[in-house]
Amino acid sequence: MRIHFTGIAGAGMAAVALMMRDAGHQVSGSDADVFPPMSTYVEGLGFPFHRSFDVANLPGDLDVLVLGASAKLGGEANVEVVEARRRGVRVTTFPELVGEATQGRRNIVVAGSFGKSTCTALMAHVLREAGHDAGWVLGAISPSLPATGHWGAAPEVVLEGDEYIVGPDDRRSKFVLYHPRDVLLTSLIHDHVNVFPTFPDYEAPFRELLRLLPADGLLMARDHPAIRAIAGQACCRIVWYDTGPCEGWHARDVVFGETTRFTLVAPDGRSLPLATTLLGEHNIENIVGVCAYLLERGLVGEAALAAAIESFAGIRRRLDRLTVRSSVPVIEGFGSSYEKARSAIEAMLLHFPARPLTVVFEPHTFSWRNRDALAWYDTVFAGAARVLVVPPPSHGAESHNQSSFQEILGRIAATGIAVEAAGSAAEATQALGGLNGDEAVLLLSSGPLLGLPDSLPAVFDALYAEPSNCRRLGPA
Repeated sequence: MRIHFTGIAGAGMAAVALMMRDAGHQVSGSDADVFPPMSTYVEGLGFPFHRSFDVANLPGDLDVLVLGASAKLGGEANVEVVEARRRGVRVTTFPELVGEATQGRRNIVVAGSFGKSTCTALMAHVLREAGHDAGWVLGAISPSLPATGHWGAAPEVVLEGDEYIVGPDDRRSKFVLYHPRDVLLTSLIHDHVNVFPTFPDYEAPFRELLRLLPADGLLMARDHPAIRAIAGQACCRIVWYDTGPCEGWHARDVVFGETTRFTLVAPDGRSLPLATTLLGEHNIENIVGVCAYLLERGLVGEAALAAAIESFAGIRRRLDRLTVRSSVPVIEGFGSSYEKARSAIEAMLLHFPARPLTVVFEPHTFSWRNRDALAWYDTVFAGAARVLVVPPPSHGAESHNQSSFQEILGRIAATGIAVEAAGSAAEATQALGGLNGDEAVLLLSSGPLLGLPDSLPAVFDALYAEPSNCRRLGPA
């Protein structure tokens, strides 16, 4: 088939395009107003990519148009969609296409409020390093994988399972379209309040996902009360995991450092020493879940598993160290929700305990700018010395009750943490130019953050350069 992706720079869209190209289809795509890392990533994928929407972008023999869900694409009013409809070409979404393409394979759906991207990338990396050619669809970029999407020759496909809705006219959660054989469920904390106003609303699609598991499937579930409350929806075998002792798999003797080491303990008491360069306690949890799943299914051996865990370099924007020479580390985290932001901040406090932490924060318009989420600001920055806030995106006002920029600043100030507004990249850079050299900086956003992840590292490497013989390669 010839498939065109309208909104190709969406992380999921690009991954599916790559998977479909691997499967032998011809693909092309278009997008507008996109930013790194996805814009530069898509430009290097080797298929036609147009930086605007135009009917001329559509191949004459087009079979399917895949429309992304972002509001900026214009939905059915997009000129490419209008033209495809006029030609009688099928218009669909990437979750529908994934479900159709992978039906009949052994789909492993990685789901949860947080940890999905890391666990999906880690599982794909371990399988690949072990010589097991599984497919995968990943909604983020990992330096440990050659691409975000891969078809694979093995029966297994690892799918990042997003609970967010397919689109404004299709309120199903994406992951219920994926025909799961197994599920790794990392977490269940109220998120996406713009489409799931209450926790029961949010919980409902997870219940539906578990009901889809076949009798010979496997639910690998984190031992948490909210997950315990819905696990009974699954009619298959359930195995539990956590960081602390539980009836399933867990971690023991964790020693955090530049390389963090711990022991993975099986339900029968067997143990396996592991090491990782990933930051944060939450990543120990992610590693335990992935290892437990792979060992329960017998997909890898222990030696290959341990080697792959240690070599895994994480994923972009999830506690990614951006500086090379700077004595002040600049780390980029992903902060679309309270739990994601808080876990990133806690990881910084854990690995850089002696360094005053500055957080540069961009509020996501559909979570942090929702007035119902104002209480998140009361505790999320606990432990930080200073917060710089850039203006939130302006779109989305028609779909939910938005807080103003000043309300957000005031709510943070009320916690007693020093807070400043930075209206431009230049203002933020200037505000960060007078540090002592013993601090740590966390860039926290799910958007472009004024381009600071691209521009700031070079500034810091120049301003706070360490002598090469003193340079630190990891946390200090």
